[in-house]
Amino acid sequence: MLSPDLSACEIRCYFVRKRNCLLVRGRFSPLYMDYYLHLMQHGIKHVDRLDEMLKDALAGVTLHLASRPHDESCAWTINLNDPLLNIFVTGSTLPPRVTGRLFTEDVKDTGKSLFIAQTMRAHMQPRQSMIEFQGTDVLAAVEQFYTQSEQRLTRIFRLPEEDFVQISAEPDADEAWLAGLTEAEIPTLDEAEHLTLLETRSYVFDCGCTADRMFPMLSRLNDEDLDYIFEDGAATITCPRCAAIFRTPKADFDEWKARQGQ
Repeated sequence: MLSPDLSACEIRCYFVRKRNCLLVRGRFSPLYMDYYLHLMQHGIKHVDRLDEMLKDALAGVTLHLASRPHDESCAWTINLNDPLLNIFVTGSTLPPRVTGRLFTEDVKDTGKSLFIAQTMRAHMQPRQSMIEFQGTDVLAAVEQFYTQSEQRLTRIFRLPEEDFVQISAEPDADEAWLAGLTEAEIPTLDEAEHLTLLETRSYVFDCGCTADRMFPMLSRLNDEDLDYIFEDGAATITCPRCAAIFRTPKADFDEWKARQGQ
């Protein structure tokens, strides 16, 4: 269940008539506010450049989810060669939330930048795709992912006031029009084109993690490793999805194991 204290980001989906394109847009200020509250709560600090890259990834994955079926969830790992880091973002529509984090230590250097996408949908086998991309612009990387993996032209525009717009080609799309769109045209696109509202969705920044949900990860460790991390009677656990930090007593972990019959 989502906390009522979270600020929802409204995403609106439109069909661009005569152009056969799907337009998805939203203002991300509410979601970014909860993202920064999360960083403050857990004492996480990013340099400005990396912070902006993670925020772009959060916007990209949210726009992507809003354009997909309700029961689909996804996880993206954007592995950059320079600077060397992994940007991880994930989310779903049911429940409607996204989260993410940066990995700047122990990142594998492959000599190239990779975009790895995992897609999960109810009653279907998960699928994964991976592409190599150029540059360090995260939104441009998402566009390259659409072109190479989804095989449809997609443009993403970053506008003032943390407003983002994604426009994707549908069957029989006017791709020449889409490829030629400029950022200056986007604010008045509804005047130049016929946009039909299809759906409105809302997303929040939220991982849903708790100390208890980290315990299965601990349960895979051997006794020697467990003794080490609980050496002073409590363990510090970092969520692999959002980097939230939990300090949990060993007694809580032992109680959880007993409930699992371990």
